[in-house]
Amino acid sequence: MSTLDTGLSRGRFELRQFFRDRGGVVFTFALPAFILLLLGNIFDGEVPGGEATMGQVYAAGLIGAGIISTSFITLGVGVAQDRENGTLKRLQGTPMAPFSYFVGKIALVLVLSLAEVVLMLAVGIWVFDVELPTEPGRWLTFAWVFLLGVVSCSLLGIAASALARTAASAPAVMNLPYIGLQFISGVFIQLSLLPKAMVVVSSFFPLKWVAQGFRSVLLPDSMAIQEAAGTWEHGKIALVLGAWCVIGFVLCLVGFRWTSERSGS
Repeated sequence: MSTLDTGLSRGRFELRQFFRDRGGVVFTFALPAFILLLLGNIFDGEVPGGEATMGQVYAAGLIGAGIISTSFITLGVGVAQDRENGTLKRLQGTPMAPFSYFVGKIALVLVLSLAEVVLMLAVGIWVFDVELPTEPGRWLTFAWVFLLGVVSCSLLGIAASALARTAASAPAVMNLPYIGLQFISGVFIQLSLLPKAMVVVSSFFPLKWVAQGFRSVLLPDSMAIQEAAGTWEHGKIALVLGAWCVIGFVLCLVGFRWTSERSGS
């Protein structure tokens, strides 16, 4: 089998294993939708000076936050668990290359993220009157933002798993930056209401750009004025997310370990 075929085969195994854990499945998919229902109903008015409701804005932004949760956090925690329970050590003794392992994990989160998007869109349409775009160009934007967001954050999750000394500490290590970035990336609070320094910091990370990309697809063009630059900045979104794909891949190659430090190898 080729390296890619091995990775895809591993991805099928990862999917079967994931869906056997019913608690993990419910938590992974339900949390972003639950947050959307809460925020969208608490702040249910129209955006001042815009042509959308707060529920619609939250729906677009939380789609981005949801796929980053299913990629960055799922892989950061999952790889740390694989390392500690010996799964990676056993795989090291097989012909599987690190690249195949990465492919398998990314295949897992691509499927999970697609399911997450479908669920969030269903909630947005049913509860908050989100309108699906009719222009092919918007769907093309949706596709490349989705793919770049999933791949970049998957690679970053694999790389960041090395920061967790134990599997038990991995959720805290992964959730801390993720939760913090949601507040400064325009997911929960409009960028125009945030201190400039916070917006500058968030601009270095994928979450701001993924959420902005989905807002550009699902909200009227008049809502672009609510963004930090007053435009959707599609070129910059692609540039930043593409750069993080490269950076994440390099970090994976440099920092990926088959075994934990506690194993003594």
